[in-house]
Amino acid sequence: MQKNTIKNLVDEYYLSSDFNMLADKTKSDYQYFLGVMLDTSVDGKKLSSTKLPKMSGAKSRRAYEVWLKRGIFMANHICSVARKLYSFAMEMGYAESNPFATFRRKATQTRKVVWTKEQVCKFLDYAYSDFKYRNIGLIVQMAYEWCQRVGDMRTLKFSSIDFDKSVLNLQQSKRRSVVHLPISLDLLEMLKQQKEEYGFQSYVAPYPTAIRGAYKPYSLHRLSKVARRSMKLCGLPDELRIADLRRTGTTEMVEAGVSMGQIMSVTGHANPNSVKPYMKNTYASAENALTTRKNYAISTDNVPSK
Repeated sequence: MQKNTIKNLVDEYYLSSDFNMLADKTKSDYQYFLGVMLDTSVDGKKLSSTKLPKMSGAKSRRAYEVWLKRGIFMANHICSVARKLYSFAMEMGYAESNPFATFRRKATQTRKVVWTKEQVCKFLDYAYSDFKYRNIGLIVQMAYEWCQRVGDMRTLKFSSIDFDKSVLNLQQSKRRSVVHLPISLDLLEMLKQQKEEYGFQSYVAPYPTAIRGAYKPYSLHRLSKVARRSMKLCGLPDELRIADLRRTGTTEMVEAGVSMGQIMSVTGHANPNSVKPYMKNTYASAENALTTRKNYAISTDNVPSK
């Protein structure tokens, strides 16, 4: 490496097998987070031009404080990728220690926010009525109906859809689980329309404007920004996030009395403990349990006498 700045390190990292063995979605996310990192100013100087030996634990902590203005979740993601970058630097002999591993990141509280069906419908009605938000609407509808991560839906390719059998065959990016999910008639028609319009390229719901002659998925930052703008325009509460849609759909399955095994076949969870947070203290779940118990008692004539 000719110059030992953080920008030089990032450029070399992009050429490494460590980076190029990552999934396409993960590469895109890393590029976004590293871009934010390079553009961050600490002590009046951007990190892009900071020399590697000058990046101390104290300075990395100040960078983290800047990222916290974007929210704890975002700050922790940027910090996590920065740690991986410096781990690469240490392996290559460019750094003796990892400054981003010298402090404790803030803990994120588990979000419990879910959308109502009315809110989902309100958003979809608005998004589908305006061409520039239509693909955002489709990403939201797919994430909600299939209980999948928004990240997997924004990078979904037509090759994952079996139009003849009306089945989605998806390998999830986070844990590499494979799920096979039915496609409803309404969603299938929407996907067929997308195929007619965007079938000349790979992505089901790309950013609707070609960039340098090519259609690409929404970046993580652009997706969040456009979604929040459209949610505000259609009058939805500020507390909602499109990342809540997977939780929303899963919670609805729990409240409908779907078994844990069936839920896991949809969500791709390999561990039942990952599903249990969705099963806590919902009124509908309690009502369903007591109604089922009562119906069983009636069917077996085991009704307590009055």
